[in-house]
Amino acid sequence: GYYRHYVDPMKPFAASMAPHLHGMAVTSATLRDTEDWQNARIRSGAHYLSPNSHDVSYESPFDYAKQTKIFVINDVRKDDLAQVSAAYKALFQASQGSALGLFTAISRLRAVHNALAAPLEEKGIPVYAQHVDDIDAGTLVDMFRENEQSCLLGTDAIRDGVDVPGNSLRLIAFDRVPWPRPTIMHKARRNAFADMMGGPRAYDEMITRLKLKQAFGRLIRRADDKGVFVMLDPMLPTRLQNAFPKDVEVVKTGLNEVISEIKNFL
Repeated sequence: GYYRHYVDPMKPFAASMAPHLHGMAVTSATLRDTEDWQNARIRSGAHYLSPNSHDVSYESPFDYAKQTKIFVINDVRKDDLAQVSAAYKALFQASQGSALGLFTAISRLRAVHNALAAPLEEKGIPVYAQHVDDIDAGTLVDMFRENEQSCLLGTDAIRDGVDVPGNSLRLIAFDRVPWPRPTIMHKARRNAFADMMGGPRAYDEMITRLKLKQAFGRLIRRADDKGVFVMLDPMLPTRLQNAFPKDVEVVKTGLNEVISEIKNFL
């Protein structure tokens, strides 16, 4: 089919809102990519509505340094799905469930699910999966939230829209750095916004950082939460680590050490 999209979807959004607005507040934990507000104004459409938006930021109420740990595993080949599946299985066993596995491709999710679902369920750890179970994402999240020993595998919708406080979510494992796919739409938007955002590479890195922020943001939802974030891709660039809270060290190490750290921390 043929589809027609605005390169900047905030343009028609602002046009539809402007005639009715007396004022508008836009809030998000990931609204601002860096200390500069320009990207936030562009991404929210604020620059279409007012040349003088009022910008304000607040520190997080959470103590991420005490509540979280971040690891990048450097001895698992991301292109070897047997190794990736074995790593997920070991990580999920270490956390005794309560884990969210995030994937950049549905095919990778299905391959990992096929390899680990039965062995984990034999150990009393149910595995739910988006794009595998014939259940909508919202219901899968509800099932995952209700069973503290379960695991959930998912892609973008799970990464960006999950609220699972408490012991039901204590581990997040991401299979690869979520670089944007070079679709026609992405290329058009990158060409349109790259100059305003520091160039094509800066635009791609902004998109990737925001995905990492969204993923990490699933982990701590209230003051007594505790959790571990694991990246299975050793190619995570150091320059993207500012997607995570500045007071949490990102540790690159092997799978066995991460498993030991998960057991001790949780």
